[in-house]
Parts: sequence; structure tokens; C-alpha cells
Amino acid sequence: MNEIYEKLTGCVASVRAKTDFVPKVAIVLGSGLGDYANDIKVECEIDYHDIDGFPVSTVPGHAGKFIFGYVGEVPVVCMKGRVHYYEGYPISDVVLPARLMKLLGAEILFLTNASGGLNPDFSAGTFMMITDHISCFAPNPLIGPNIDELGTRFPDMSHVYDPKLQDIIRTTAANEGITLKEGVYAQLTGPSFESPAEIKMLRTLGVDAVGMSTVVEAIAANHMGMRICGISCVCNLAAGMTDNPLTHEEVQAAANEAAPKFKKLLTESVKRF
Repeated sequence: MNEIYEKLTGCVASVRAKTDFVPKVAIVLGSGLGDYANDIKVECEIDYHDIDGFPVSTVPGHAGKFIFGYVGEVPVVCMKGRVHYYEGYPISDVVLPARLMKLLGAEILFLTNASGGLNPDFSAGTFMMITDHISCFAPNPLIGPNIDELGTRFPDMSHVYDPKLQDIIRTTAANEGITLKEGVYAQLTGPSFESPAEIKMLRTLGVDAVGMSTVVEAIAANHMGMRICGISCVCNLAAGMTDNPLTHEEVQAAANEAAPKFKKLLTESVKRF
């Protein structure tokens, strides 16, 4: 058996020994949404440390556990704290949680993150629905022998972000009076923030927001046939666009300030899925 798949199935067995809850929607909670679980009717919590072989988040503000429960009537699993490539994990471990949530039953993956804004129309606190991404900086999680049990060798990437789910998010934002921008997201490896020259390059490529997560998760989920959507909270303007140095504390503070509207948009969208 493929080693990556063997590790994945071991994680599934470890979770299933603790709960038989079957989610419909999987949610990855980015910076500022760590306490989103407070708004969920919780059925079960599983710490990442209690899942055999599971990678553990080391980033401040990322708690590190799965929350199983209900948003309205919708059964969900929330990833409270994600794993990043810059933490030193192999890319297969970074996307293991997304794959795991699919094998637990989730059909939809809702990705959230905090990002730096490249679009001059954006400011701190802007919500951007991800309509497409650029992936040429972090390793592709599908490199290596294909895991046929998960998906095809050469998956199509024409519509990674589901158009119908995007329509639901647009409608929800309009109904809730929440301003929602749209754009292209790029993932770089981090952990250093991008240089002004890198930001200039990304803007030339047509990128609207940049961060250190999300794209590799979307690729792995798309490979498995999940329906995917994503919202990025722009927490600062990227390097070279202002005279201010970038800090993680600034990102966390902006994400926390935007969190109430972010939670509302996330909750009401999930209820409509």
C-alpha cells in the first residue's frame, strides 16, 4: 500500500474509534476564526495529538483540533488550526487533514485564511471570495505515485472553486449586507512575508491576495472530487504597497477585528449549502 495512503487510512481508523459522526461540510478555520466553534452545536472534539500519525499545528492562534457538530441543520467538521508547509511538514502531511475530512464523509470543503492584499481596491478587513488560484510556489501535493483510491493521475483544474457554491456565498453576503470582493489567491511557502519584488511579480501575474496556505489543500480536495469554496480575509496590504513593516501580530489583530462578520458570512453560507 502507498505509504501516504496507509497513513491516511490509519488516521481515519483513529478518528472512527472516537466518533461515528458523518459531516457534510468540512471547514478549515484560518486566523481570526479560531473561536468559531463556539457558534457550533458541538457533538465531539478530537485533539490532533489523539489521532495516530496526525500532523500537529505549531502556529500561535491555531488550536489544533477537529470540531464535529452542526451549523444550523448542516453536519460539519471544523479544522480548528491548520498545518502549514513552513512548519517543516512534508506536503503530504499538510494536505492530510483535507483528505481525512473527505474520507470521513465531507462532500464540500470550505477554506478560509488570512492574507495580504495586492489589489489596490482592497484594505485591511476586506473579504475576498477565491475564484481561482495560482500554484507554482509550494510543492504540488500530487507529486509522486498517484493514489488511485483518492483520484485520477491528472485531475482537471478548470473549476476548482465550485460556481454554485460561489453563487450561494455571493447571495449570502448581499443578504447580510457584507461587502464581498472576488479574486485570485496565490500561496507562497512562507514563513517569511513576501518581498516587494515578489509582490510586484504576483501583481503582474494577476494575483489579488497572497498567503501561506489553502492552495495545496484545494488541489488535494479537487483530486478527490470535493466541491470547494474559499474566502480570504485580507488583513494587511502586502510588502511595498505601504511603508509599514509586516508582522504576524498585525495579521492576527486585523483578523480578530473582522471575525464577527467573517463568522456570519461563513455560518449563513453553510446553512444554504
